[in-house]
Amino acid sequence: MVHQHLSVSPGPFDGTLYSESGEKLTLPDGWAFLPAGDAAVTRRVKLKGPVWVVQVKYRRRMISKGIWAPAGNILAAKQEVAAKRSTPAYANARKRELARREAKQKAYTQEFNDQVIRFLNFHPRYEKEAQRLGNIITAHATPVGSGTVARTLRIPINERARAAVMAWMRHKTTAYDSMKIPRVKGKRREVRRDLAKKSIDALEIYRHGRDQKEDCPLKQALEE
Repeated sequence: MVHQHLSVSPGPFDGTLYSESGEKLTLPDGWAFLPAGDAAVTRRVKLKGPVWVVQVKYRRRMISKGIWAPAGNILAAKQEVAAKRSTPAYANARKRELARREAKQKAYTQEFNDQVIRFLNFHPRYEKEAQRLGNIITAHATPVGSGTVARTLRIPINERARAAVMAWMRHKTTAYDSMKIPRVKGKRREVRRDLAKKSIDALEIYRHGRDQKEDCPLKQALEE
């Protein structure tokens, strides 16, 4: 089993690992742990020999926490990557890649912000509020690695924008965060549906250009 690439899960104590079938595993002598975070080093270690990938369930997906592998392979991989990164060619390539990513993120942020404002569809009377709310939601939802719905590609961008608005409204204009929701299947979804209706009611005031009430939760959230 040592000479295999395995997916394993951590046990309750440090150093205990279990296979996908539930078998308790013993770490081979001379192995070390490489935390996730440097993809280049991880790739090189995997190419050099057997590894055990430590995976844990996060929400609805599995994520890697790192790999166990022969310590010599990890050290060699780190040295090789460090040597490559010390060259002028790598520095220039890295600079170009960062510029490309920054431009891509800037374009996406603008497109997402436009979609948020389009979904808000506020009356011209509340144009300033629409711009402010669009900026707030976009800044919260679009950072790379944020894990928000804005970063998924599984649904169209207009649906991402709608979901981001409703999530922000739920957390900022309702008592959702302090609610004690029974651990009953479907109950949290039901609560979210009910709160979404209240959020839409609050948005409708701005969409139709009606006067705000002093206790309007959206007005209060925007003034914070």
